[in-house]
Amino acid sequence: MRTHFHRPDRNELMDRAVTVRTYLDFEKPVAELESKVAELKAIDSDEDAVSITDEVTRLQQKAHQALIDTYAKLTPWQKTQVARHPDRPHCLDYVKALIEDFTPLAGDRYFSEDAAIMGGLGKFRGRSVVVIGHEKGSDTEGRIKHNFGMARPEGYRKAVRLMDLAEKFDLPVLTLVDTAGAYPGIGAEERGQAEAIARSTDRCLSLGVPLIAVVIGEGGSGGAVAIATANRILMLEHAIYTVASPEAAASILWHDSQRAIDAATSMKITAQDLKALGIIDTIIPEPVGGAHRDPALVLKRAGDTIAKGLAEFSGMSADAIRRQRQEKFLAIGRNL
Repeated sequence: MRTHFHRPDRNELMDRAVTVRTYLDFEKPVAELESKVAELKAIDSDEDAVSITDEVTRLQQKAHQALIDTYAKLTPWQKTQVARHPDRPHCLDYVKALIEDFTPLAGDRYFSEDAAIMGGLGKFRGRSVVVIGHEKGSDTEGRIKHNFGMARPEGYRKAVRLMDLAEKFDLPVLTLVDTAGAYPGIGAEERGQAEAIARSTDRCLSLGVPLIAVVIGEGGSGGAVAIATANRILMLEHAIYTVASPEAAASILWHDSQRAIDAATSMKITAQDLKALGIIDTIIPEPVGGAHRDPALVLKRAGDTIAKGLAEFSGMSADAIRRQRQEKFLAIGRNL
């Protein structure tokens, strides 16, 4: 049964983004200015009040400039906070906006369904594709259902099943990466978490169809690599891609998770650092203030960049596609 999503237009997405805005700690000056703008607009809407349009305009410009100045000099830890922003577009938002006639497929045919990884078939700009991605959930109920995007072994085994299907029917694979890491629970370990991640990563490498991965938020550890060992790795401007979360790395290195800021700074986890190191291929620009400020614009830019990535492999043989992917990963770290 096909799933037909309601496709919100740009105005609807913008209204949703600004209805209840969540500000990060470092955005406090911007929050204060935008709060004043909202208060003045409320006063200005009163028919008996003196028009204060000029003051509203001045404050709006000041708030926008403050936002530009703030986001022009984000630290790695601040980018981590932006990547984790609760209002940031999630996997299902990309599917709704970019994939037509989406048909979700569930289960790994071994144990059960894992809602942390969604996947299925659909059409991307007229071309049939297989889509796989981490879904964190957009509210409390959704986050619990999707386990905050932290997949168990059955999630990665489902991903392998879908990649097998993609190769059988010669369909490109699009993956949307957004996870703090694979789920570290006892049950997951008992069911072979490490083995499932390794097999998913291996299946990515052996695919004879194009694989385009987009890091849309957090790309955490093996939980991300398992579906992001791709021909092209795209990354949003304020996303992060890490060998371990900053908190976990701080606990390992200094036995103190409070030193997460130091870890984030040292690990080179930003899109800009990773592009310079040759680990990712393309940075997708975000609106000033992050993807949550203008979701429609981010979704369009992501779609355009994915389309360019797929076009690069048009007409290539399965062997050439595999070879390009394998050589890409073998080259990482060799030319530094």
